[in-house]
Amino acid sequence: MEEETHTDAKIRAENGTGSSPRGPGRSLRHFACEQNLLSRPDGSASFLQGDTSVLAGVYGPAEVKVSKEIFNKATLEVILRPKIGLPGVAEKSRERLIRNTCEAVVLGTLHPRTSITVVPQVVSDAGSLLACCLNAACMALVDAGVPMRALFCGVACALDSDGTLVLDPTSKQEKEARAVLTFALDSVERKLLMSSTKGLYSDTELQQYLAAAQAASRHVFRFYRESLQRRYSKS
Repeated sequence: MEEETHTDAKIRAENGTGSSPRGPGRSLRHFACEQNLLSRPDGSASFLQGDTSVLAGVYGPAEVKVSKEIFNKATLEVILRPKIGLPGVAEKSRERLIRNTCEAVVLGTLHPRTSITVVPQVVSDAGSLLACCLNAACMALVDAGVPMRALFCGVACALDSDGTLVLDPTSKQEKEARAVLTFALDSVERKLLMSSTKGLYSDTELQQYLAAAQAASRHVFRFYRESLQRRYSKS
């Protein structure tokens, strides 16, 4: 069924640059990830998708301000830092989407009256930035040892004027697209945790492209697994 979805949606394979190889028919750009890069956070991860790069740090569970304390679960905050300048409206919107995704999987009830802070820092933006922020945040949470019911990943797609789907689009493809959609999916049942959409599309197209994103998420979660295996097998 998933293979049929790929065919029907006319997914275009793009040639990208990166650290990991990509075979024919793969529509995602190359991935690269490195954990435990920063000394001050409790966990950190750098995630690269093509030429888009995000460095995320996680602080906590730690002491929380009384004004932000929640008696039965941890307070989760996301602070998205742009490459240059101060955060604007776009960053605040992405912060909310990332926070909603993290709250859906983090087992905050295990650490009541504490704070967990996720700080994604944009290093370079060459398209699919929100998806890359989600992936960096997930790997940083894993590195910090924050308990989660499942992992999560972000998958972005763009729709051309003729309805052709491009997964993990570049900035140029996003600008030329009729619509850009980003989905956050969990690793257990590929359930939809969050969606961000911009542009014009039909209900049929939405369902079709969600199915394609769910199929593509298998490659992201497989990369997670291989990355973690490489790291912990060294010891």
